[in-house]
Amino acid sequence: MKFAIVSKGDDRSNNIMATMRQYLTEFDLEYDKENPELVISVGGDGTLLEAFHRYIHRLNETAFIGVHTGHLGFYADWVPEEVEKLIIEIAKTPFQVVEYPLLEVNIRAKSGGKEDTFLALNEATIKTADGSVVFDVEIKGEHFETFRGDGLCLSTPSGSTAYNKALGGGILHPSLEAFQLTEMASINNRVFRTIGSPLILPKHHTCLLKPLAERSFLITIDHFTETYTNVKSIQCRVAKEKVRFARFRPFPFWNRVRDSFVSEGEKKV
Repeated sequence: MKFAIVSKGDDRSNNIMATMRQYLTEFDLEYDKENPELVISVGGDGTLLEAFHRYIHRLNETAFIGVHTGHLGFYADWVPEEVEKLIIEIAKTPFQVVEYPLLEVNIRAKSGGKEDTFLALNEATIKTADGSVVFDVEIKGEHFETFRGDGLCLSTPSGSTAYNKALGGGILHPSLEAFQLTEMASINNRVFRTIGSPLILPKHHTCLLKPLAERSFLITIDHFTETYTNVKSIQCRVAKEKVRFARFRPFPFWNRVRDSFVSEGEKKV
């Protein structure tokens, strides 16, 4: 099997990367940075996001697994103390694959031409440095609302515990083929009105955002941000592609949620 390793870059992560590479090659696995079947992320959730985008062209052939060198993360099943066990599992045990949905974002310009298409593992956000964001929001081809506010966040189920949660969005199990639209400080008064609640859209529904004012937009796809001008529309939907995670043992999603957000010291009544 061919493998590659992406490190956070700190000393601890680099040492773990070197150890795993040495022992896995001694087990006759091939280190292949270009065409890996398994990508090992050593660091945090941000490192796995980096690994995902580095190998985004190989989603059908490549699976990901994470070793977390910081606090417990949602994309990391293993901690440094378990590296020796993980090395043996990778070398000796065929892994199971779990697939999670992704978000597809299409940005279209007023001038026409080729649209920019992106895949997000966590979320896409749309903001502006020029006052409020003003969008007509269409769902499945029909006008739903006119949004005015600081911005919008569109998240995958696996990304629902990230920025989406901080905005008051719901936590979705990552196996659900859906995406979530969450508002950032919407303006609601006698003149302007939005739904004011997160929306969860299934895979056969498309969300289309049409700017109503000339603005330059800061559009973020996971951890990449770019400025766009003359935007005609931004289309979001569940992508046809999926991300594949390698599993050598069960790690229930709701256990991750509990361990990350519920105090261990909480008293039972």
